[in-house]
Amino acid sequence: MKYNIVAPLGDNLESIYAVVREFPTEKIYLLSTGKHRERLDELKAVADKLRIGVQVIDIKGGLLEGMFKTFAQMKSAVNEDSLLVNVSSGDNLENCAALSASYVNGLKALAVMDDKLMMLPVLKFSYYRLLPERKLAILQFLKTQPDCCSSLEDLAERTKMSLPLVSYHVNGNSKAEGLITMGLVETHVGPRGKTQVMLTELGRLIAEGLVGTPTSELVQTRP
Repeated sequence: MKYNIVAPLGDNLESIYAVVREFPTEKIYLLSTGKHRERLDELKAVADKLRIGVQVIDIKGGLLEGMFKTFAQMKSAVNEDSLLVNVSSGDNLENCAALSASYVNGLKALAVMDDKLMMLPVLKFSYYRLLPERKLAILQFLKTQPDCCSSLEDLAERTKMSLPLVSYHVNGNSKAEGLITMGLVETHVGPRGKTQVMLTELGRLIAEGLVGTPTSELVQTRP
């Protein structure tokens, strides 16, 4: 099987070359935030000699959200088993975002250190299978109403759930994790002692359907 290599476009092109030497490669997908594009011609020249296709995918918006959206969309457009993510080719933040996106999407990832390849563990799970319908409904409501809610009582009223039920889903109990312990919401106690509920970054990405959820529309790309 030939692999499709996914890698941030950074100044460490040598890590991409190291991966291509070890894995038969059909195509390289370069994730670009607009930096280091001066090195694109160099990589394309090497890829042309090896008869490997190269495609640049522009990361739109915030880095983490853009990276998660790109990975979710690629899974629906490219054979998932063929995807191999290089998390050593970009800047530190780009590499971290690519690693996070590969983990939650269950994709194979590797790092390159001193020209040696290190395969990273694959995490195969789905947040959506762990989330009951009402927990997911709370996340999606908080996404549409980012200024909500000033208290658990406020959240209960707006979602038309009872206060004990909202408290159970947010805080959990000895038998079930709540949204807080799952890292999907965070709470702050306001000046009046009320508990304010807000989405974490991961909670927002899940509410937007960007964590392991295939979509039919591939991101806008440039050849």
